Amino acid sequence: MSSVQSIPLLARRQRIPAPLAQIAEQLAQQAAALDRSGEFPHANLALLHEYGLLGLACEQRYGGADANLPTLQQVVSAIAQGEPSTALIVCMQYLHHLRLAANPKWPEALRSAISQSAVQHGALINSLRVEPELGSPARGGLPRTVATRTSAGWRLNGHKLYTTGIDGLSWLAIWARSDDANPQVGTWLVPRNSPGITIKRSWDHLGMRASGSHEVILHDVAVPLSHAADIYPADRPPPPDTAQIRAAANAHAALLPAIYDGVAQAARRWLIAWLQQRTPTSLGAPLASLARVQETVGQIDGLLLVNQSLLRQAAAQAFSTEQANLAKVTITENAIAAVEKALTQSGNHGLTRHNPLERHYRNVLCGRVHTPQNDSAWIKAGQAALRPQDDNQHVAY
Repeated sequence: MSSVQSIPLLARRQRIPAPLAQIAEQLAQQAAALDRSGEFPHANLALLHEYGLLGLACEQRYGGADANLPTLQQVVSAIAQGEPSTALIVCMQYLHHLRLAANPKWPEALRSAISQSAVQHGALINSLRVEPELGSPARGGLPRTVATRTSAGWRLNGHKLYTTGIDGLSWLAIWARSDDANPQVGTWLVPRNSPGITIKRSWDHLGMRASGSHEVILHDVAVPLSHAADIYPADRPPPPDTAQIRAAANAHAALLPAIYDGVAQAARRWLIAWLQQRTPTSLGAPLASLARVQETVGQIDGLLLVNQSLLRQAAAQAFSTEQANLAKVTITENAIAAVEKALTQSGNHGLTRHNPLERHYRNVLCGRVHTPQNDSAWIKAGQAALRPQDDNQHVAY
């Protein structure tokens, strides 16, 4: 009997992630090979679908588990401790389904198709937003990707960067603008198998090498009229929904940095095992017996303890938007610092590719590239703190 079949039927129906340690261990067995080859983790994602994890964030009315943030965080962390590129793809899946559930503007037919395909077939979705000219849209500007009106619907033309998971996606949520004199801006939903989509295999990164974050070129991609999923006039954007923005920021802080904290936890485990086993002849005892080594491991544990507190609070939706963004950058920086401290204790052993610590270090550094970047989070928090008192009461530290 396979490990999947041995899970209690009730747990499988409810999509309860019972064997997470087993899944993480299985994913870890292929992590080094995926890092070296940069191949897409198809087998990992197929395994996660067998366990029902790719539909975990989908709403119950579509057959999903409607899992809460603590559960999703637990799953993302476990996957990341095994193979973090896979965790990033799954994290993007969860965040998109959470946004989908919170956004009433998406047509029901699209919402249903995306959700049911995730539950039944493990279909993945991600947003395509970054562009060569614009960079990250979080810093402002209009997309260069254009949706042109036709008699049958739309035709999309554009160029997107860093499309995480593109080799495994079934749905592309394309950020674009229409060709109107006063353009509409927003999201067009495109099936991945649509004619006119070309992948430029440019992803050859320092870390997260198996995430398949290649470029995508759209050339006259036909899209039905109804697939303009959530668009609005560029000169009349909808008023910000502060509650929804806050919830999204907490979800982001609960899940995305959990990947990089998971990488740091994996690094810590390797370091402790190595320190307990490494016995230099000049010392006559394991390195773990040295006070300076014990001090460094204590510092690592202090950083990761702070991370766990911040991750729990984000999963409980306890932060303001500014605090959630600060939590994201703090967790990421703590994870990086923890792995760096591990490297100081392991020397050449930690830097050799025969051991996983150098891979953990390359992977954890990638946490800084995700929105919000450090400067944006710090500036927004500073602006909130420096507003007049009447406007500043919701930001309590």
